[in-house]
This record gives sequence, C-alpha cells and structure tokens, in this order.
Amino acid sequence: MRAIRGAITAENTQTDILEGAEQLLTQIMLRNNLAIDDIISITFTCTKDLNAAYPAAAARNMGIVRAALMCVQEMDVAGSMAKVVRVCVLAEANTAQTDVAHVYLRDAAHLRPDLQDEDC
Repeated sequence: MRAIRGAITAENTQTDILEGAEQLLTQIMLRNNLAIDDIISITFTCTKDLNAAYPAAAARNMGIVRAALMCVQEMDVAGSMAKVVRVCVLAEANTAQTDVAHVYLRDAAHLRPDLQDEDC
C-alpha cells in the first residue's frame, strides 16, 4: 500500500473545484499506474476559501465509487497558500516508495519545489 499526495489550486466555483480535483486525480492515477480498483481511500482537504463543492464528487463522477472518500477543511495557517485542494490517496501498489509520483499542479506546484524535476 502506498500514500500518494497531491494538490491543485482552484477558483471557488463548483466547476473549477470539480474539474481541478478530476485533473489532479487523473494525473495521480496515470503517473502511478493506478486503476480505480487500486484506490482504497482518498482524503481531500480544501483551504477555507473553497466551499462551492465537495471535491470528492469529482472522484465519484470518475467512477471511484467503492473507495472511502472524505472531505475536510485544511488548517488555516497564517501566510499559507489560498485556494488549494489537497489529496492523500491510499492505494494498493507494489511501487517502491521512492518511485511514487506525488502530483502538484497549477500554482500548487510551488508547495513542493523539491518535486519540480518530477514534471509536476
């Protein structure tokens, strides 16, 4: 089992949150060679300024209907990046931890500059 992290920025609209979450999950699945049945659970967090939609709805729309999904609000830390959807995907994978591809898209790529070389 592996934990795969990721994040994407979004505007506070239902469309942008859902499209962003789907884009993020799609890239996580592609880059880590995951099938829907490999996904055990996904925890989504959103910064307090994103409240127009539950990002888990995007996972359900993609067919991820058997995995446990949860949405929670991210800690509101002074000076932190706004408008961010984060995920932690737990999946059945035989990948070495060093080969897991964590995915940070749009402005969220700035959250993990150490992964810039990994085509985030």
